[in-house]
Amino acid sequence: MRDKVREMMKFAWDGYAAYAWGSNELKPISKSGHLPSVLGNIPLGASLIDGLDTLYMMNLNKEFNAAVEWIENSLDFSQPSVVSVFEFNIRYLGGLLSAYTFARKPILLNKAVELAQRLLPAFETPSGIPMSLVNLKTGDKRNFIWASSRCSILSEFGTLHMEFKYLSELTGNPVYAEKVDNIRKILQEVDRPNGLFLNYMDPHTKSWCGNEAGLSALGDSFYEYLLKEWIRTGYRDKKALELYNSSLEAFQRVGLFRRSSRDNLLYVGNYKIGSVTNSMDHLACFVGGMLALGASDKNDPWFQRGVEVTETCRRSYASTSLGLGPEIFSFTEDLSAIAISKSHKHYLLRPETVESYFYLWRFTKDPKYRDWAWDVVQALDKYCRTGAGFSGIEDVYSSQPEYDDVQQSYFLAETLKYLYLIFSEDTLLPLDRWVFNSEAHPLPVQNKVKLTEVQ
Repeated sequence: MRDKVREMMKFAWDGYAAYAWGSNELKPISKSGHLPSVLGNIPLGASLIDGLDTLYMMNLNKEFNAAVEWIENSLDFSQPSVVSVFEFNIRYLGGLLSAYTFARKPILLNKAVELAQRLLPAFETPSGIPMSLVNLKTGDKRNFIWASSRCSILSEFGTLHMEFKYLSELTGNPVYAEKVDNIRKILQEVDRPNGLFLNYMDPHTKSWCGNEAGLSALGDSFYEYLLKEWIRTGYRDKKALELYNSSLEAFQRVGLFRRSSRDNLLYVGNYKIGSVTNSMDHLACFVGGMLALGASDKNDPWFQRGVEVTETCRRSYASTSLGLGPEIFSFTEDLSAIAISKSHKHYLLRPETVESYFYLWRFTKDPKYRDWAWDVVQALDKYCRTGAGFSGIEDVYSSQPEYDDVQQSYFLAETLKYLYLIFSEDTLLPLDRWVFNSEAHPLPVQNKVKLTEVQ
């Protein structure tokens, strides 16, 4: 089973290398490069850097070395590309730092420093809360027009902590840690309506924008990083854990964790002041694994909630024609975990459900998680595998799927990595010694992993 996942990674990588080398992503049907807007309009090897540590972990050494050679000779972060600070942090900075920790090749750390320096202008705001977008060449920065009156997004500025702190630890340069420590200080001091961190903040005034909160796209990884930074620091960052626990309690109070009326499935809605939606995003399927990771033991009520949320996400997969989950699924008196709107029925090779399978497999050893993961492997191989790689699907309820013709970089970084780990021994990246960033790039727990040692 593990060998099958490795073969899929090699197939996906070979297609990228043949038809999109150096581009950000592969269009596996068109057999060409793809430049998604959040990664800028200039090819900067997103899939290559996102997939580095997966290659290393799977002992795909020839492919890994070719990628490092490209980074050394061709990767240039000084280009006038307007990029997402968040995406470049989790994909590029996380990928470079993880690969450096594994392989100890100085060029990887040098490029991480070069990139971080080019992200720093985004923090030049009255508060130090960074803008969402930055021009890598000029340092010009701005927020998304659509983001609640051009405010900064919690899941973005709140998901820089682990990489920036680790970079300061590796280099001895405190500037990166200072930037994210300032964000933490602001969030510790700000007023929290109903105990909640809202999804948008004005970087000029440090005041909240809008009235939304939650564990989906605009909030999700902020809470993940509170928990994981506590773990990464060898459980010393107690404030991070306090903020994580108080956030979960606030979400519980406002009813973010809901039960379906039809069959009592536990799901994670989205909160707008006064109401919670009756739908769940695939992006929120990481919550099951996060709750398990943060629970004190298997008797902790939050662990059980993690199990139940993961079962709900499994239901969203099992209820489709293809065995792959939709982007957003709803709960009504008649339906449970089914996508209703046409625009919600696509599958983008996302990792969040198998991420939760991974954590629950590690913690419980219940064979159903391996069974469910194998179902995903088979569905990916049968329905998403195309001529030169793997493609997302427009409608998971159609028995004749149409492709979106994109092999997402996170498919290499996350989806295939978590599937591979589920079928591996626990000694490969043990959870007491490694913590995964939001793009599944493993970072070492402080004082648990020597830089000269690789699991």
